[in-house]
Amino acid sequence: MATQLWAVALVIIGTLIGAVGSLCFKIGSAKLSRSIKLNLKNYILFVGFLLYTIAASMYVFALRGGELSILYPLVSTTYIWITLLAFYFLKEKLNKWKWLGITIIIVGVTFIGLGSG
Repeated sequence: MATQLWAVALVIIGTLIGAVGSLCFKIGSAKLSRSIKLNLKNYILFVGFLLYTIAASMYVFALRGGELSILYPLVSTTYIWITLLAFYFLKEKLNKWKWLGITIIIVGVTFIGLGSG
């Protein structure tokens, strides 16, 4: 089965949504408490869970349109999104090692994509 372009796009969009979900977990974790009532009002955590669920659903649906050996490695693009989101929203630093890691992920995913043809 050849991997369809829509499946690739769905996985990549899903990784971005999942990365935003992780960002919500990070922000929401600062408001965790021992009180169940307060935790139930921590809406940003619930948004994180919702986004993770949406991302997982998109991934499962995308699997109908392609090979697992092509689509699953695309999930590693989540690391790129997370790094960029953390830089932008959390003001985390990007050093040369993080940029090198992002570059290696992009090269690796590209090689896997080229290998599918």
